Parts: sequence; structure tokens; C-alpha cells
Amino acid sequence: MSTSSFGNPLVEQRDLLSGKAAVGLDSKVITVTGDDRLKWLHALLSQNIVNLKPHESCEALLLNPQGHIEAAIHIVDDGLVATLIVDESAAELVLSHLTKMKLRTKVEIQLHEELQVFGTFEKPIDGASLVWHDPWPGVYPGGHRYATSTGEPWNYFESVVKVNTLAEAGTVALEALRVAAHRPSMAEVDEKTLPHELDWMATGVHLSKGCYRGQESVAKVHNLGHPPRRLVLLHLDGSGHMLPEIGAKVFAGETEVGRVTSAGTHYEAGAIALAVIKRNVAEDALLEVEGNISASQQVIVPQSAGKVVTVPRNNLMMGRR
Repeated sequence: MSTSSFGNPLVEQRDLLSGKAAVGLDSKVITVTGDDRLKWLHALLSQNIVNLKPHESCEALLLNPQGHIEAAIHIVDDGLVATLIVDESAAELVLSHLTKMKLRTKVEIQLHEELQVFGTFEKPIDGASLVWHDPWPGVYPGGHRYATSTGEPWNYFESVVKVNTLAEAGTVALEALRVAAHRPSMAEVDEKTLPHELDWMATGVHLSKGCYRGQESVAKVHNLGHPPRRLVLLHLDGSGHMLPEIGAKVFAGETEVGRVTSAGTHYEAGAIALAVIKRNVAEDALLEVEGNISASQQVIVPQSAGKVVTVPRNNLMMGRR
């Protein structure tokens, strides 16, 4: 089970980044065994999994038919077993979907309640039975990054252990570091979220793999359109060290343009937040968060995201016939 803080989140942030502390995560572990496991997962998820090498880490998204995010899945395969680390809030959905799609495939699926997951930086936990190394902020083969900058350093590991490990940092500290690294999570996701909006195309989506649920919508937005919203980092005025509520409305002038998805107090940057706002909001616009909190935006996903394929005008005209 996770703990929000052990006393001083700012000290805990430094300890985490230096590799001196671990944080317990509210994550569940699902294993998939059988000779067909990688081929089967490859067909269901957004990432190229069939070519995953033993002990290589990757991230995949479970999408609905419209290309909206349902779950983020951290995957490591040891050559015999594929291990999936999933946020507790999405574990039941993922397990249900995998079970439903098993059909006659030669795989076995199991939820491991006895296993715990801990997050660390710089190095994994000694003696961990399995380690996932976050590909963020790199671009995983087949992915695409829209952002021109990647935020603060993020050399992050998740270690699966069979016995309780002493946690020395809380989730509040980890959340602030995640926000500063521009690292999206399920906290940024609602029922309409597309991976393009969060720059999750960089590590969660393979753009040239075979068909999977939601692929058509993902490809259409990336190649021909623009995502309707975009992720931004908000630098808050810090008045009274007040952080906005998660879900707080974001305004440009008097117009509501989005919502806060995550917030934290960073040991160097101060009060910061991630927000998902409408794409057409000017990139240099000053914003205000519900509660009279002034905010300047740092662009993560630019307005220009998407539309990477230029279609000649005469082709468009032919398509209308």
C-alpha cells in the first residue's frame, strides 16, 4: 500500500532522485504465460510487443475502439513470462479484457495479489524479482514525440518484490517529480483522452505495427488531424503555497479551457501542475486556475501536434468525388 508522505515531501524528493529512497505504489501485477503470450499481447495493445527482448521494458496502452485511453500497462518479459504492471484503478478492467480476449489462445493469465511494486530512481531495489525501467523521456522505437523539451530528469524504475520493502518516500514526493518531468499517467486520463494529447505517443504507441483496437483513430489524428486538447505544465503563483484541487477548472480570461489533472510542490520549481487544455488556447496565454490561482503555461504538447502527413490539394478534391 502507498503512503502519501513520511513527513517532508521536499526532502523525500531529493532522496528519491539520489536513489536513497523507495516509494510504495498502488499497482497490481498480472502475468501472462504461454508460447503465444507476446504475439497475443501485441494484437491487443498499442505497442510492438511481439519483438520484445528478454528483460527489455516497454509501455503499452489499452485503447477503446475510438482510440481513447483505458489503461497504461508497463511490460517486461523474461523469456518465459510476460509481467504487466498496472495502476490499481485500472487492474480489474485490464484483467477482464485480457480474460475476455483469451478465446482459444494458448496463454494463462494470473493476478498476483502477493506481489508489491516500489518506485525508485537511478537503480532498482536489490533482490527484486522483476524490474521495469521506464523508457520515458526517450522515444521508444516506433513512437513519436510532439514536445520539444522533456522536463526534469526521469530515470525511473519499478521493482516487483515478494516481501514488503521499507519505503522512505511517499507518493506526494513522487507525484511532484512526475509533474516536473512532464510524465503522463492515468491521472491525466478521462473518458475522451487520446494518447496524442499527453505526448504519450513517445513511449506508449508504435505507429507502424499491425492492427489493434483504436489504431485507426490514432493514425488518423496523428497523420491528418490535430488532437482536440493538449497537455501543459502550469507554473502556479504559489500564493500561500496553495495547490489547486485535482479537476480544478482552468480559464483563459473568462473562458473555461481545461482542467488540472495533477499538482505538486517541487523542491526547486515550487508549485506546479499538469493540465489538459483546449488546443486552440494560445501557447503564450496567461491562465488562471479555479481558486484565483494565476498560472503561466509551459508548452508540452504544441498546437501543431499531429497532421504529420501533407495531403496534396488535388488528392483531397479527388476524395470528394
